[in-house]
Amino acid sequence: MRAAIDESAANGVPNIITFSGNRRGMADAEGADNCVEFLNKVKAQAEDKGVTICMEYLNSKVNHKDYMFDHIAWGVDVMKRVNSPRVKILFDIYHAQIMDGDIVRNIRDHFQWIGHFHTGGNPGRHEIDSTQELNYPFVMQAIVDLGYTGFVSHEYSPSPGNDPVQTLEKAIEICDV
Repeated sequence: MRAAIDESAANGVPNIITFSGNRRGMADAEGADNCVEFLNKVKAQAEDKGVTICMEYLNSKVNHKDYMFDHIAWGVDVMKRVNSPRVKILFDIYHAQIMDGDIVRNIRDHFQWIGHFHTGGNPGRHEIDSTQELNYPFVMQAIVDLGYTGFVSHEYSPSPGNDPVQTLEKAIEICDV
């Protein structure tokens, strides 16, 4: 992590991604304590270098069985305890929809703890268009209305038969509010 922080700072990369790890039988509270302990050891370096460590929120229901940070409340608890402007949540909208839903309310309620966003259509982690259950123009407008000026990464697989470049161009158009 320390090397990634230094390399990111040297290259003008504002964020790095980290993960909570898997449960492997560990209680959520113990996993949170472990993450807080680790993040507290590296947060000063991230603060000094101006790099934000973003812990990714993933689903344990479909794609990442046993992953620890699979509910927004768990991640917010960790962020509050670390309490650093350089340690934030990577709010992956696809994963959040599967685990907790209520996407816009959760973004609004926990915005101060979010440092980066990923998109992806649900179901199937495909395009973010009208073939999936989220209204991405509404979600993106809510994020913009909160004053977010960072990056949004498109993390999805085009549906079979769809042109990858065209679907990416459409995703950018949808999110370029």
